[in-house]
Amino acid sequence: MTTPHLGFVHRYVPARRADTPTLLLLHGTGGDETDLLPLGEVLAPGAGLLSPRGQVREHGMPRFFRRLAEGVFDLDDLRFRTHELAGFVAAAAAAYGFDPRRVIAVGYSNGANIAASLLLTHPGVFSGAVLFHAQVPLEPQEAPNLMGVPVFLTGGRADPIVRPAETERLAVLLREAGADVALRWQPNGHTLSPREVDEARRWLATWMREEEP
Repeated sequence: MTTPHLGFVHRYVPARRADTPTLLLLHGTGGDETDLLPLGEVLAPGAGLLSPRGQVREHGMPRFFRRLAEGVFDLDDLRFRTHELAGFVAAAAAAYGFDPRRVIAVGYSNGANIAASLLLTHPGVFSGAVLFHAQVPLEPQEAPNLMGVPVFLTGGRADPIVRPAETERLAVLLREAGADVALRWQPNGHTLSPREVDEARRWLATWMREEEP
């Protein structure tokens, strides 16, 4: 159900399988807490799903942080909202009883950008991430330790919003921090394609099998 508790309006779907992680679903601009629930079920059937609604409004559309123009982020607000979201994940883990060490971010566009911000500034919040059409949200003052953290990253060669060079730069930043980055390019623009969803599903299934004791 949708609830305003824990600081965010959100949906939580308990895991149906004990061996699955919890997916933190982070929507794009104009989305809400219901948008990525079907995607989460496709990516990891039976996994727990935690889906918050962004708390910033841009012309009435929910976002996770403010921007000054297309591709120009309000970095002070981004840092504040990133810290706020990290606190929400910890509070939700305590409230719902899922393992905070097994949270995988799944973000699209604006949601992928704040997930990348969490990876770069709050290492340890996620055990992995699936980032669709993400760019560099900010340059951290200190390089995080993301040694061995798996990240699946996609970009569109014809994306008019996130330039391929930005996605490539994010991949470099994450790899320099030690993350195990799988970068997959799509011929499409900014739209989430069935092909990249299927590639992400297969990547995530492989990672989950390898994680099993």
